[in-house]
Amino acid sequence: MIEVHDLTKRYGSVEAVKDVSFTVGKDQVLGFLGPNGAGKTTIMKILTGYHFPSEGTALIDGVSVLDEPVEVKKRIGYLPESVPLYGDLTVREYLSFIAEGRLIPVNERKRAIDAAVSACGLEQVRAKRIENLSKGYKQRVGLAQAIIHDPPILILDEPTTGLDPNQIIEIRFLIKSLGGRKTVILSTHILQEVEAVCSQVLIINEGRIAAQGKPEEIAGTLKGGDTWELVLKGSGKAGVDERLARLNLPGREISGLETEEREDGTVKAGFFLRNSGVEGENPGEGIFDWAVSEGLKILMMNRKKLSLEDIFVKLTGEERTGKRQSNETGGES
Repeated sequence: MIEVHDLTKRYGSVEAVKDVSFTVGKDQVLGFLGPNGAGKTTIMKILTGYHFPSEGTALIDGVSVLDEPVEVKKRIGYLPESVPLYGDLTVREYLSFIAEGRLIPVNERKRAIDAAVSACGLEQVRAKRIENLSKGYKQRVGLAQAIIHDPPILILDEPTTGLDPNQIIEIRFLIKSLGGRKTVILSTHILQEVEAVCSQVLIINEGRIAAQGKPEEIAGTLKGGDTWELVLKGSGKAGVDERLARLNLPGREISGLETEEREDGTVKAGFFLRNSGVEGENPGEGIFDWAVSEGLKILMMNRKKLSLEDIFVKLTGEERTGKRQSNETGGES
């Protein structure tokens, strides 16, 4: 549905987007994740035909944003970060205005408006002036204008900005339901938003793609393994250290080993198991078998995977830290 190849956007000497490529399939919800100023909004404006790329191509439902921007707009529902609403109109009057601008035939407008009102839960406020609505309902009206022409693709830029927790939950649920029948790109810097709504993640930082795929796939690529925590009974710290030296799991390398004796005499142990690329036994089963053979009891075993927050910090925070340190020491930025 969406194909982006080698996309670059320059504003004078500044490259806001640098050689970006990705695809989004039918009925997928793609989360655009990145810090403020990363280039998310610029890419969205190119995809919606509001800006042209400096280099590269973007196809929306097979149509080029560069060659046929009007046709692209027909296939897209767009919700910008600042929702374009007219406060002096009622919800129905505003949606009628949008339907006319979208060139929906007169005999189909009532059906289109009613469908958008129903999908966005606006039945109780359709006769109210927009200026009198809560921020949450204004966002719903913004979504209604984006879907009124029943486009196959939705592009939503920071749709929950400024909402309270209850309103955020409502809008996320609405977006997720729309994602079941449309292709959606959702731009946000809120990690929980992506986890709650998106099936795929694209992390962008300083105009470039830092990672893309499912969160668990990105985590596996970044870390190549998992952190394990154990609480062991049956020997003191020195005995556990000695036995851990004999822990051998096929296909995995052990590093970062730390042990701590607790007040109740048990020992807390932590280590990282890195996948070496060779298929082996389930690490949990291997650890259990090792403990039994060494005469230890496992009171607790916890496998910790990278969270989306860990991934985000690793991909966007470390690069910034490295650049800051380089600047402080006189290196290139």
